[in-house]
Amino acid sequence: MAFVVTLYGRDGCHLCDEARRSILALAAELGGIELAEVDIESDDRLFAAYLERIPVIELDGREISELETDPDALRSALAHTVGP
Repeated sequence: MAFVVTLYGRDGCHLCDEARRSILALAAELGGIELAEVDIESDDRLFAAYLERIPVIELDGREISELETDPDALRSALAHTVGP
């Protein structure tokens, strides 16, 4: 079963690029992770909600990090989602 990690961002955002690389590296290491990207510029509501916060990373609808990517927080969230 793959876990979907959602990255909210937009083109030209270097922090979003860093977040993407970090998520993909973790996916390569752990497996079972699918990256879903949401371009906040595709929807006015998303743009207003996320512009000052991107990149925002979610797992199962729970925000794991914003502004700065925290691979350890994502790793911990995945471990708690998977269980013991």
